[in-house]
Parts: sequence; structure tokens; C-alpha cells
Amino acid sequence: MKNAKNLGLTLIIAFGSAFVTLWAYTQFFEKPEIVRVEENQAMKYANLPSAPQGEAPDLTYAAENSIHAVVHVKVMSKEDVSTYSNPFYDWFYGGDRAPRQQPRVREGSGSGVIISADGYIVTNNHVIDQADEIKVVLNDKREFDAKLVGTDETTDIALLKIDANQLPSLKFGNSDALKLGEWVLAVGNPFNLTSTVTAGIVSAKGRNIGINRADMSIESFIQTDAAVNPGNSGGALVNMNSELVGINTAIASQTGSYSGYSFAVPSAIVQKVIADLKQYGQVQRAVLGVGIQDVNAKLAEDMNLDKIEGVFIGSLAEGGAAEEAGIKEKDIIISIDDVKVNSTAELQEQVGKHRPGDEVKVLIKRDNKPKPYTVTLRNMHGDTEILTTDVNEFLGAKFDNVTENEKYKLRINQGIKITELNRGKLKDAGLREGFIITNVNKQEVNGVNDMRTIVKGAKGGILIEGIYPNGERAYFVFSTEER
Repeated sequence: MKNAKNLGLTLIIAFGSAFVTLWAYTQFFEKPEIVRVEENQAMKYANLPSAPQGEAPDLTYAAENSIHAVVHVKVMSKEDVSTYSNPFYDWFYGGDRAPRQQPRVREGSGSGVIISADGYIVTNNHVIDQADEIKVVLNDKREFDAKLVGTDETTDIALLKIDANQLPSLKFGNSDALKLGEWVLAVGNPFNLTSTVTAGIVSAKGRNIGINRADMSIESFIQTDAAVNPGNSGGALVNMNSELVGINTAIASQTGSYSGYSFAVPSAIVQKVIADLKQYGQVQRAVLGVGIQDVNAKLAEDMNLDKIEGVFIGSLAEGGAAEEAGIKEKDIIISIDDVKVNSTAELQEQVGKHRPGDEVKVLIKRDNKPKPYTVTLRNMHGDTEILTTDVNEFLGAKFDNVTENEKYKLRINQGIKITELNRGKLKDAGLREGFIITNVNKQEVNGVNDMRTIVKGAKGGILIEGIYPNGERAYFVFSTEER
């Protein structure tokens, strides 16, 4: 009996101890454990998603497959340092001729991207602008003389050709499909350091930075934080699949060197430009025929818009493509071919991918209601014809109009610029590519037809006056008589 009582007392004490222990555990240990779990969860959700198994993204495939298709572009140009001497000067002006001096030689360099195995290379227009000689150095150190196929100042793109085959090249990727935060590589030759690769992410799209001063310029840059420096211009921006998604063009900097952001022309625009240059010799610009501006909070309030989106139409070209389709002033363009456009740069990019005569689907908003239209795009002359360079050829030279920016910089009111010079009277007389003809026989020249008319109506000699892009004025004389 005594043993039974002892056993019972022992059990009571054991159960009591267990109860006290359980109560103490729940009071002093469970709550801290819950807090600790909450902290771990918070840290998990606050972090950016990591690569598989916590590793950094592997960029080696993209680097190894793109480095061999990016080339070093070297240019040389000559600059006049005095008025050009000509034996026929006395015929027009009398007196002594100005002494002829040797021109200065300017050298520069940039990058380029091989886009086909047979030697087509895309680069920036500003890399080769005014160059007398263009050389291309491949990644394997082979060097070639390059021919300039064509340029487009409005997008800052140029197309070169070298005489080579079986070259490594890059395939175009879809720049429209790029996402913010996506990894990209910049490949080029900064500071003459060949075959350099840097990495970053896509920081923004459809960026207009106001660097291109050409008339009707298109700026819808891809912004990245990949390091780009002088010499990278014309180089490749590639995605992780080693596809060409852009041509590196500019940097945002107070010093001239990289300080955080770089900008590339989207591949969608590049493809269109080079296809036009190869097929037509010049870019076929299509226009909607609208005057546009971004939609901001004030405009949305003034127009009683239900949402800040799209691009506002402030004016319409009379008889233009948009007006002909039924679009009206104060309409809001929401999308082009089902691609949303929320800035003028984004709209210009989408239209810039087309040629005159192409049909595009335009979704507009009127009275806060969507309305679809089909618009047939036109050229700058208001029709759907494809333009050729034949009308701009004369005396063995090809010409282009002088931009308003060039007129302002050089303080001239008119002129036509020589973009290509082949065998003919102008080359024989000493003119060089880049020269701007302002007057022929003391008459103003505003276009190639002006020059044709003056030359054909002249008897005897032809006096050409003009200016080089560096500001040096010059004159040339040649005879219209055949020898």
C-alpha cells in the first residue's frame, strides 16, 4: 500500500512537472520562434530573384559568340587649311592665286558589327562621317579596306562592305521583345582597346535624348547600364542568346567617358535602315502626317482624358495619310500594329520600321473610346512612291540636302552636299565628298535640279563656290566643253 502511494505521488509530481514545463515553453519559447520565421520570410521576399541555384547569370556564351563578329573601324579624313588653288581663278577674279597647302589628316576609330558572312558591316554614321578612307580590322587581326554602301543621318546608321567571305556574323534579335532588367552585353573597342565586353541590364526603352540634330531624326534608344566609352560607337548590344538587339551609339556623361548610362539604336530600326540602303541606296522614310506630343498630366486634365497614355495629335498634314484614313486632331494614338506607344519616340520607332505604301493598324482614342484605323503610310512628298537616288546624281557625284542644323552651324542659307564622288568633272576639278555647293556661276543652289539647269545653260566655264564641314570656304572652276 505504501509503495502504491509513493508511485501515485511520483506520477502526480511527474505530470505536474510536465505541465509546468509545457506552460513555460509556450510562454517563453514559441513567440520568439514565430518572429524568427517572419524575419526569414521577409528577407526572402525583399531580395531580387536569384539565378538558378543562387548563381550569377552566365554570360560567357553570349560573349564568346559575339566577340568575333565585332570589328574595329578606323577612319582617316583630310581637312583643308586654305582656299583651294585653281589655275582658272584669274579667269573669274584676276590677281594672284592663293597658295595651296597640304591638308591636315584626321584619324578616328569606332566599332562595327558583321551582319552577314559575305562582309556587310553596320556601324554608326558619326563614326565614318566625312571619312576619306575606311579600314576594318577583324578580331583575328586581318585588315580590309571598306566601301561605304550608304548612310542614314536620321538614325545615325551606316552600312559598310568588305571583300571577304565566310566571316563570323551576328543574327538580329527582336528589340521589341527586350524587357526592363534583362541582361545585355556591349561589345566594342573603347579607347582602342579591341574586343572588349561589358555587361549590364536594360534600364529603359524608347528613350529620346536629343543627340541627333538631323531633320526628321528618329530617337528611340535602348538605355542600359553596360559600360560604353569612346570607341564603342557602332558596336554590338547583344542579349544572352548572342543576338544583336542594338547598335551602341551614345553615352550620358559630363566628362566624355562612361558615367552610368549608355544608349543603343534598336535592332528593329537598324534592320529596316540597312535593308533600304542595300536595296534602294537611301532610306525610305514613311510618315503618318501628324504633329504629335507626349500625353502628360496637364494635357490629360485639359482634354478630360480618363487615363494618361498614348500620343496626342496636335495637327494633321493636309491630305496626309492620317487625315485620309479619318483620324482627327486631338485624337490620342494608343498603339501601332498592336504595339503600345506612350511617347513620341516609341511612335516614331514603330512607324520608322515601315516604308511608304505600307499599311499599319492605328488604334486611337476619341472621347475616351477606342477606334481602330488602317492607315497607308506615305513618303515625305505626300505619295506612296519609293524614292531612288538617281535624281540626286549629277556629274559623277551624288548629293543630299543640307540640314537646317548644318546651315545654322556653317552660316549658310542654301546648298547641296556631296555624299559620294565618282569619276567625273567634279572630282577632276578637285571637289571632295562632304563639300557643300552653295552657288554655281554666282547663282544660288537649293537642289540638284538648280545645279543641272545652271550647268546646262552655261557657256564656257563653270564656277562652283561652297564650304567644307569644317568651315573652310573654297571655289572650283571647270569647263563644260568636252575634250
